[in-house]
Amino acid sequence: MAFFRFTKLPKHRQYEYTPRYWNQEKEELAERLKNIEERKKGNPDAMKSRISNGFRRGFSGGRSVRGKQAKRSNLILLAIIVLLVFFTYFALTEYLPGLVESMESGGE
Repeated sequence: MAFFRFTKLPKHRQYEYTPRYWNQEKEELAERLKNIEERKKGNPDAMKSRISNGFRRGFSGGRSVRGKQAKRSNLILLAIIVLLVFFTYFALTEYLPGLVESMESGGE
C-alpha cells in the first residue's frame, strides 16, 4: 500500500545561509573616529549624534560600579525594613495594652 500513492509529498526545503564575518568593534571604532573628526570641525549634528550614541550604548561604568550601586541599594532597603520592624514593635508594646484595656472597659 505504501508503494502506490495518489499524492506526491513535498520534499523539505533547506535553508542555505552562509554567515559573513562582521567585526562590530572595528565598525564602532570607525564610527567614533568619524564623529570625533566632525566634532573638531564644529558640526552641531555631530554633538547630537554623540549624545544619542551615549544613550544608546548606556552606562559604561562596568560591572564593579553596578555591583556597588546594587549593594548600596540593598543595604538601604535592609535599613528601612529594620526601622519599620523596630517602630512596629515599639508601637505594639506601647499602645496595644492601652487599646485592649479601652476595648474591654468600653463593652460594659
